[in-house]
Amino acid sequence: MPQDLTTPAGRRAALVNSLFIDHAILRQGWRNWGVVAPGRLYRSNHPSPWQLRDAARRLGLRTVINLRGERVDCGSDALSRAEAARLGLAHVDAPFESRGAPHRDRLLRLAGIFEGMAEPALIHCKSGADRTGLAAGVFLILQGGTSAAALAQLHWRHGHVSASRTGILDAFFRLYAREAEGRAPFLDWVRDGYDEAGLRAAFRSKAWADRVVDGVLRRE
Repeated sequence: MPQDLTTPAGRRAALVNSLFIDHAILRQGWRNWGVVAPGRLYRSNHPSPWQLRDAARRLGLRTVINLRGERVDCGSDALSRAEAARLGLAHVDAPFESRGAPHRDRLLRLAGIFEGMAEPALIHCKSGADRTGLAAGVFLILQGGTSAAALAQLHWRHGHVSASRTGILDAFFRLYAREAEGRAPFLDWVRDGYDEAGLRAAFRSKAWADRVVDGVLRRE
């Protein structure tokens, strides 16, 4: 059901939904903040309105990239989207999966977003661990960085568990390193060489890690 922010009761309901259904209460003291490229790109978990205001004030943010995509039943989405509009920030939806091989078309679209966005920008998913790490890594490679630098964005310090099903995102960067790094531009490889189905078929996670991520952390 769409979140209604036009009335005080609707805004309260969206806040309750955000805090207790979308687990934003756990994100109030833990931002999972990171600097991807100083003055250009930052990363975090899904920001509450006050967190977005603070980041915009401190960093001069101009763009927010939401890697969860639009979620009409989510108070966090409605509140952060409305706050971005109030602050005059561009808000861009670029949805990805945390447990699937990155889709070619979504990678190419993200590259276009990065190329045309007003900087500095903030990227976020729900927890800021998996999809955000993928997008941060893609950004670094597009700026001339290495697959090793990209993989460093998928790190346990951000809550990423590479042995779980979310490790397919690490496998994506390792596949690029094996097949094309230093020999072909990243986007050329994504367009012409990247075997999305093959990556999905080849990847295997660890059962214990899946239990942690899916059962304990209850990641999206």
